[in-house]
Amino acid sequence: MASKPGILTEWPWTWLGNFKYVVLAPFVAHSIHSFFLSKDEKQKDIVKFIIFPFLLSRMIHNQIWISISRYRTAKGDNRIVDKSIEFDQVDRERNWDDQIIFNGLLFYYGYMKLEQSHHIPFWRTDGIILTALIHIGPVEFLYYWLHRSLHHHFLYSRYHSHHHSSIVTEPITSVIHPFAEHVAYFALFAIPMLTAVLTGTASIVALGGYITYIDFMNNLGHCNFELIPKWIFSVFPPLKYLMYTPSYHSLHHTQFRTNYSLFMPMYDYIYNTLDKSSDTLYEKSLERVGESPDVVHLTHLTTAESIYHLRLGFASLASEPHTSKWYFPVMWPITLWSTMFTWFYGHAFIVERNIFKNLKLQTWIVPKYRVQYFMPWQRESISNLMEKAIKEADQKGVKVLTLGLLNQELLNMNGEQYIKRNPELKVKLVDGSSLAVAVVLNSIPKGTTQVVLGGHLSKVAYFIALALCKDGIQVITLCENDYNMLKARLTPEAATNLATSISYTSKTWLVGDGLSEEQQLKAPKGTLFIPFSQFPPRKARKDCFYFHTPAMIAPKHLENVDSCENWLPRRVMSAWRIAGILHALEGWSEHECGDKMFDIEKAYKASLDHGFRPLTLTSATESKA
Repeated sequence: MASKPGILTEWPWTWLGNFKYVVLAPFVAHSIHSFFLSKDEKQKDIVKFIIFPFLLSRMIHNQIWISISRYRTAKGDNRIVDKSIEFDQVDRERNWDDQIIFNGLLFYYGYMKLEQSHHIPFWRTDGIILTALIHIGPVEFLYYWLHRSLHHHFLYSRYHSHHHSSIVTEPITSVIHPFAEHVAYFALFAIPMLTAVLTGTASIVALGGYITYIDFMNNLGHCNFELIPKWIFSVFPPLKYLMYTPSYHSLHHTQFRTNYSLFMPMYDYIYNTLDKSSDTLYEKSLERVGESPDVVHLTHLTTAESIYHLRLGFASLASEPHTSKWYFPVMWPITLWSTMFTWFYGHAFIVERNIFKNLKLQTWIVPKYRVQYFMPWQRESISNLMEKAIKEADQKGVKVLTLGLLNQELLNMNGEQYIKRNPELKVKLVDGSSLAVAVVLNSIPKGTTQVVLGGHLSKVAYFIALALCKDGIQVITLCENDYNMLKARLTPEAATNLATSISYTSKTWLVGDGLSEEQQLKAPKGTLFIPFSQFPPRKARKDCFYFHTPAMIAPKHLENVDSCENWLPRRVMSAWRIAGILHALEGWSEHECGDKMFDIEKAYKASLDHGFRPLTLTSATESKA
């Protein structure tokens, strides 16, 4: 929002929320009906019919740019601006598709009002040349002066400051403007299209190609990584007046009073508003090599729909905890393609970078879904992928690598087999169990004298039971087998506080994977379920409370946080991931994997010392089923 919002700031359909696409429905329905069902041949016009597919193609085009830009800026190669992107920018830019809806309405309206736009040919050379010349001349000239006027205090504070709220740009930043600005921009861009239509030289390629050109150049200028090679300008030197680069426009967002041109810098040269550091920044960005991280968190995909929640997926979905959306089933072709992709793509890839004090953090994804980890014939492949990622991290000089989700004990004894197989590893492997145990223990309400332990037992579960029994808190298991397994690992003194039962009065349940709905129904009303596993339990009770999986609230000095970690709330980080950061900050020199458990109290104290804060019961209440 601009600092002093002016009139026509909001889009007319803002009040419709996610149902805003219904404004296009009547036009889309009529175009489909007239093309396929009309008996009048004049009504069967491909021009009108392809408007909606063209709008969809623009959305796909923009999304491709978003994904590539987020990947490249996370990796670091040719990155232009290092400052962080936070949730407020993601929220501000989540309505980037409004301008496509707006354009669609104007295309349909123009088609209805201008008979010359009916049945235009696919290609006309004269119309394409005319469109290009009008853009180079009047459009670029008028935009330059419109843009400069928008930087006048009166208009800037009421309109254009909304766009400039994003210092670090993403492709979609290009279209984040108040509604009134978009009206002015479309009026400019309509000049070449209307001229072509009214002179009878319009074609599908000329009109569609012009809009695609605008989208491409907008995304290019805001992608925050340099990709235009120097040889292009060497081969054709005048091109520097006819095409800007990502670094060129990035300077406009950091300096504000230079580089006003639309896509062609010639008017900045003519009117002396060219930023003098344009060439320097361009060359510096081209030469930049991505930095090596200090800490890597190695995780994996969860459900088939989790690709949309990746930071490289839909920015708005990535900024919220994982939830299923009504439109996911409609997107099954993309979901199916991505699932097939995981079968043959054999390399972990980066999805996120963060800064914590002086530490450079990255998150890498093993391209496998949760279900694949349970397929015996996939286990060797996944294990090899993980080992390859660990070796790559070691070669890059990574200090600590944490194992997330099922990258732990299911396949590799919490990472121990990799250490045995590669004794020369310098990178420290951390499964984060000590901090996970500490977080669970500190989530138990004060004064609790008895807890129920359910779900599949794990390394974390064993040490939780040991700590509780030593403190005199009774631990009740849900089955005889769990009782026997725990008892065999506890000291005789601690085992006196271990019991099994078929009826339960305790309202504090510590639960892991495999907790069934039937078992949850045995809990008394008002029970607090506290997971000790990586994955949250499936909620079966509406009269109980469900705490988050072991996690803590990240301090403000964790930078570049614009996505949620799986199902956790914003700026909340899993204990397993935090453990690696602490390992690097404290300079701990040993691995934490296999059966080895780091000092639990020491790990928890370190987390508090570095600004991490525990989640409270209020968070659990908000997660009530």
